[in-house]
Parts: sequence; structure tokens; C-alpha cells
Amino acid sequence: MNKRKKKIRLLLVDDHPVVRRGIRSCLNNLEHLEVVGEAVDGEEALTQARQLQPDVVLMDIDMPKMSGLDATRQIRKELPQVRVLILSVHSNKHYVLQIIQSGAHGYVLKDASLADLVRAIESISGGEAFFSPDVSQIVLNQYLAEAGATDEDGAPGRLTSREREVLAMIAEGQSNKEMATKLGVGVRTIETHRERVMDKLNIHTVAGLTKYAIANGIARLE
Repeated sequence: MNKRKKKIRLLLVDDHPVVRRGIRSCLNNLEHLEVVGEAVDGEEALTQARQLQPDVVLMDIDMPKMSGLDATRQIRKELPQVRVLILSVHSNKHYVLQIIQSGAHGYVLKDASLADLVRAIESISGGEAFFSPDVSQIVLNQYLAEAGATDEDGAPGRLTSREREVLAMIAEGQSNKEMATKLGVGVRTIETHRERVMDKLNIHTVAGLTKYAIANGIARLE
């Protein structure tokens, strides 16, 4: 019996109508994606997210009334099941670090290809993080410069070599299936490693694990 794959429901947030119209037009042409709502600022984004309960919010940063970062923080607080993907023109480290701190699950620049945008949506909808390579490199450089390779209590040493390897792959945005294939183990084994990493570090979000891996020099980013 064939079951139709559930569509990923999207909320599009941007204060520019032309941008919203263009993104909606591109994404609605794909069978597995559906834009279920639009918002012109952070306040409306929060209201729409509460009402529509989308799978993913595509969030701009610079908007009137409430910024995309403030809206992201509030959505993460009220609706932890809703995933937030920042879509912005900004690529400097000031914005990148704020985006990670806001709890967003991913960050894609507006000049990214449609294929990269779709991959980002699919990744974070599936529970993974997604940061474009150039954005990831900015974060890596900043954290290594400020924090060094380890934190004060040497926390990375508490992880086994395999757990550190899995953590690095999580930070790269790889799925459990991709990690299992690469390491030659079962998906359930990967899930067990993820659970142990989260328990040891007391970090239970992909965004948090990504930030930790980058801060401690564990992430292997291209």
C-alpha cells in the first residue's frame, strides 16, 4: 500500500512582498513543500506560527515591529516543535552568532540556490541543523578565536572518540541515516550515540550541539 509523503508545511516571513512572492512561487512548485502562510514582521510571524503550527518557519532578520531574531526566540520558547530557518542577506559574524544564540535550527543566505534552500528545509524538518558552509566557517573561526579548542573543565574529554565523531557529523547537518552509512553501523546505533552525547553534555537540541561542537573544535566543517 503506497502512502503519500506528508508535505512539509512552511510559514514564510519577510517584509518585502516581492521576496515572499518569489519564494512562494518556487517552493509551491515542489510537491513535498507547501507554503501555508505568510507574515510581514516578527509579531505577525508569532501569531501565524501559533495558529498554523507549521513544520518550518522561513524567517528574515530585519523587519519592523519585532525582528526575526526576537520572533525566533519566542517561537522556540512557545512552540519547540516548530523549526526555524533563517533566510537573510547578512553573512557577517555579528549576525551569524546572534542567529545561533536565538535558537534557530539553520541559516541560509538569500543568494543561495533553490536546491540549497530545499535541502536546508528538508534537513531541519527532519530534525537536523543546516548552516551553509560559508556561514559555518564564520562561526568556527569566531569560536576558535575566542574559546580555543576546549572549554574550562575539559568537557570534550568526557566523550568517546566515536561520540565526538558523531557530534561532528551532527554539526555538519548530516542525518542519522547518512552517519550510519558513513560509519558502517545501524541507524539505531547512531541514535544511541546521539542520546549519550546529549546526556553527557546536557544539551538536547541540534542547534545547541552544533554550537558546542564549533566552540570546542570538534566540528569538521568544509
